[in-house]
Amino acid sequence: MVKKRIRDPEVLEEAPPPKSGADDSGSDDDVDMVNIEFEWFNFKPDIDFHGVKSLLRQLFDVDSQLFDLSGLADLILSQPTVGSTVKVDGEDTDAYAFLTILNLHEHRERKVIKDLTAYLVEKSKSSQALAPLSNVLASSSQVGLVLAERLINVPAEIAPPMYTMLIDEIEAAVEDKEPYEFTHYLIISKTYQELASALDEEDAPRTKKSKASKTNRETFYFHPEDEVLQRHALALGSFEYSKDEGEGMADSKRAFSDMGIKPQGSMILIEAGKFEGAVKAISEYLSPPQ
Repeated sequence: MVKKRIRDPEVLEEAPPPKSGADDSGSDDDVDMVNIEFEWFNFKPDIDFHGVKSLLRQLFDVDSQLFDLSGLADLILSQPTVGSTVKVDGEDTDAYAFLTILNLHEHRERKVIKDLTAYLVEKSKSSQALAPLSNVLASSSQVGLVLAERLINVPAEIAPPMYTMLIDEIEAAVEDKEPYEFTHYLIISKTYQELASALDEEDAPRTKKSKASKTNRETFYFHPEDEVLQRHALALGSFEYSKDEGEGMADSKRAFSDMGIKPQGSMILIEAGKFEGAVKAISEYLSPPQ
């Protein structure tokens, strides 16, 4: 059974286990599935620093170089009763996933938050769809920055319990007069677009390359729950990373198909009054059928 430590560290709360999506009674042609028991824990500074920092590096991709990830990980770990890690081999191991929230206004004097906020403001100016975010960040609004990431093979079904627990923990923190009463929630995530391989393009006729370059590329989500969250958004959009890993990156990051992929940053801004409904929608979308 999946478990999560609540604000009293001696008490455990049960959460529904994610479903593998395969029936054990399937035919011999079915892919073998490994049954893994995930466990939810509060953050432990002496255990989780390196795991959280590694997942932050994955979340911010090439632009992770722009931030003090050690400082950001320390800030996350300084609020152990809000947010979750997901592990497989017990509490004293590295996290396979994490989710947390930071009050950008409360921590505005910390350098890592100053740098991160300036970055978000800059990226919000990159498209009209993200324009409202710039005004919110420039105001005195209480913006909760939601940071979530997981290893690539961790199933999306872990997301509903994590978000549900986060809401419960925020409510408990507000009751304890802690600074978690937000006006907006800002989810930082990643999307990607499929690109033709640079090697394939070299062999393609010029007319074909020209046509491919003009084709509108569809945006895909690394995290399926983001597709649900965006339906409740005040502002949302993807943006180009500031750092450039050079030509050929699509070939080095081939995934899911014979096409290359181009990762992008993503921001989803949700008003506080709509966040709980968005989380319920995630549960309905990703929770296994009864």
